[in-house]
Amino acid sequence: MALLSTQGVTVRFGGLTAVSGLDLAVEEHEIVGLIGPNGAGKTTAFNVITGMNRPTEGKVLYRGEDITGLGRHRISRRGVARTFQNIRLFKELSVLENVLVGCHVRMDAGLFAATLHLPGYRRRDREARAFALDLLRQVGLEENAGDLATSLPYGKQRRLEIVRALATRPSMLLLDEPAAGMNPQETIELLQFVRQIREQFGLTILLIEHHMQLVMELCHRIYVLEYGETIAQGDPAAIQNDPKVIEAYLGAQ
Repeated sequence: MALLSTQGVTVRFGGLTAVSGLDLAVEEHEIVGLIGPNGAGKTTAFNVITGMNRPTEGKVLYRGEDITGLGRHRISRRGVARTFQNIRLFKELSVLENVLVGCHVRMDAGLFAATLHLPGYRRRDREARAFALDLLRQVGLEENAGDLATSLPYGKQRRLEIVRALATRPSMLLLDEPAAGMNPQETIELLQFVRQIREQFGLTILLIEHHMQLVMELCHRIYVLEYGETIAQGDPAAIQNDPKVIEAYLGAQ
């Protein structure tokens, strides 16, 4: 059984069909790519999987459970985390505080306990802080813990956004164009970083990316969308040699 699957997912916005009949399956510990031209429906698919949009038709299964239409918070607590194409760090917070935001998804303390700083809340807050610092240490950002998030170089800001997603303790991570805006050296470092966290944290990864070299080197399998429809799927070698993909996407680069 696939860790994540979509079955006939269709998303319409008025008269526009953004995604049409998407059947996608991601096995545990795979890195799977979702590629296609701008407007192909990739981010819409991510939004459906993570509960930001409800599909017009079809369903999303995670570990065999139907999670279609569940709220973002409930899906996150089941182990699905994501990043966004545009960096969405909290600009006024430190690196550590940004990671703590992710940690609090798993905290059970209510508003009353948090407001009064009851002992149980203080204990969980200490545990979250220790976990966040350890996470930063594991990914090489511990020395930046007290820095303002936006003071980091661009590549490190991208890495921090991924670390904040890791703080929710996911089993599956969805990365939306993580290499966007990166220079060649930062892209190489990102490739190594994604491989590292997959092994280190036992992750399954679904990836949207326009950087074809990164996709081909990183992904085990790839799905290609065009105008909301799947036009090809397979391993990187098959995708690179598929005439429909070359015409619709790769040939246009």
